[in-house]
Amino acid sequence: MSATPLLELCGIDKSFGPVQVLRDVTLSVHPGEVTALVGDNGAGKSTLVKCISGIHPTDSGEFLFEGRPVNINSPRDAAVLGIEVLYQDLALCDNLDIVQNMFLGREKRSGIVLDEPTMEQMATETLAGLGVRTVTSLRQHVSSLSGGQRQTVAIAKAVLWNSRLVILDEPTAALGLAQTAQVLELVRRLADNGLAVVLISHNMNDVFAISDRIAALYLGQLVAQVRTSDITHSQVVELITTGRSGNLGLRVEPAAGTTDDEELADTIPGAVR
Repeated sequence: MSATPLLELCGIDKSFGPVQVLRDVTLSVHPGEVTALVGDNGAGKSTLVKCISGIHPTDSGEFLFEGRPVNINSPRDAAVLGIEVLYQDLALCDNLDIVQNMFLGREKRSGIVLDEPTMEQMATETLAGLGVRTVTSLRQHVSSLSGGQRQTVAIAKAVLWNSRLVILDEPTAALGLAQTAQVLELVRRLADNGLAVVLISHNMNDVFAISDRIAALYLGQLVAQVRTSDITHSQVVELITTGRSGNLGLRVEPAAGTTDDEELADTIPGAVR
């Protein structure tokens, strides 16, 4: 794991009209790690991801990529940096086979015709590199695949183009136990292969099974980002529902006669100032 975050967000704000959805969000994502982004519905997770992927412009704040300031003003800017996002709908075409889906919009050509052998070889190598053994034929239509196999294809498609950061939005939603285990193993393998991974999930069992760090959003604020080994299930639930848990999260306003705000915040690890 690199000591320098691959992607770092500093003071990100985002409003839609009078509604402020993100407030001073600071987040770091490291290569070789799975960072779980958790929060209740409406906490700002989807908006934050859309800011990272260039769909929504931010109102203020800064993006750092490998320690250097970058501008992410469009999905193309994000793709150039190697940022890929897998949304819940997976964006796969049921009437196309696995190879066609993996290269959709980025087809290889030999002259004026599609270079099918090259695409099939690249798809085979990508799936093999991820240790995928559940797909019997690359020429299967996606409509014939199980939910877990579809997620596998979507993940393979994301890493095919030299991605460096993969963001997965609820990848195990609506999957059975066996398929969930298969997808989680694949997500873990992405990080073990050196990619930075952000996992959005409401399932705390999934979060604690594969994440290295947990970042909790509460009403648009990132109230804590801690190592998974340093926090408990109940503390994460408290951060999600109230914004604080013990000495983690939002600070307590000082009572009259106490030390100043900064001094109080210094006693609360992970406090938002």
